[in-house]
Amino acid sequence: MEEFIPRPLLEIHNKSSIDNVFIVGLRIHQSYRFVLFCFFMVTYALTFSCNFLIILLVFFSKLSRSPMYVLLSNLSIAEILLTSNIVPPMLHILLRNGTYFSLIGCFTQFFLFGVFLVTESFLLSAMSYDRFLAICKPLHYRLIMGPGLCICLILVCWALSTLLMSIALGFVTTLDFCRDNIIDHFYCDVIPILKLSCSDTSSVEMVVSSLSSAATMVPLLAIIATYVFIIRAINRISSSKGKEKAFSTCSSHLGVVSTYYATMIMVYVVSPSRFVIMNKVFSLLYTVITPLVNPFIYTLRNQDINAAIRQTLTSLTRP
Repeated sequence: MEEFIPRPLLEIHNKSSIDNVFIVGLRIHQSYRFVLFCFFMVTYALTFSCNFLIILLVFFSKLSRSPMYVLLSNLSIAEILLTSNIVPPMLHILLRNGTYFSLIGCFTQFFLFGVFLVTESFLLSAMSYDRFLAICKPLHYRLIMGPGLCICLILVCWALSTLLMSIALGFVTTLDFCRDNIIDHFYCDVIPILKLSCSDTSSVEMVVSSLSSAATMVPLLAIIATYVFIIRAINRISSSKGKEKAFSTCSSHLGVVSTYYATMIMVYVVSPSRFVIMNKVFSLLYTVITPLVNPFIYTLRNQDINAAIRQTLTSLTRP
């Protein structure tokens, strides 16, 4: 481990406010830094490519007629934007062994990170509602879940996440920031930002915590409720083949929901902010690893996407 304090920090100690922050990143030995840089760069390239492939497959094949896959493509868009907001700056921080961000830039990264993360949560909830209609109300599915409702759900997911993060950012920016400008993390998250403030942050912490709970727990409860009805409907199916087919349409979504909420719980429940190293490791899971794993969950377990991939490859190789 390398311990260091940047020299420009000494000049900021005597100021009443700060204009920039120093992002420490991952404190590792110089010999391992290039290896991690290559690993994260390859992971980001794969994440971008796999999610972009899903977007292309959905919009340039018959999958675009299915609301489930239109919602899935928006989930891929959110994951591309999420990783693009975090990983490229993290690679720069890793090479420079820490770097300075403007305070406004730090706020911007925090805002965008929250918007994309919360949008994923709402989209997963919308996808569970789609599966609920498909299995519990199959005769009315196409009538209820038409293109209009699908587009409306997508717009609500993005608009609501933007609104919630705008409120959170509005409260955070009311604080005075005049403490040490070091953020011991690899991106600007809310907890490291609040540690920079010399104001009383209790009320802001309460508001941000309430908004975070609403953005994650309400969709999770909605997902659990829909799957209670889905499981009941599947149990009423007489044939085992019918049960297997019905459950296979939900298995990919359940896998993505499990990875999303498991990593969120590890960061914000299992790993308190005082355990900095553990918090960084778990944060890497849902900012770098999970967006890469999710496309594979859908492509490996989803027959429609596999068929679309085969059809696309066949059309490309056909003379």
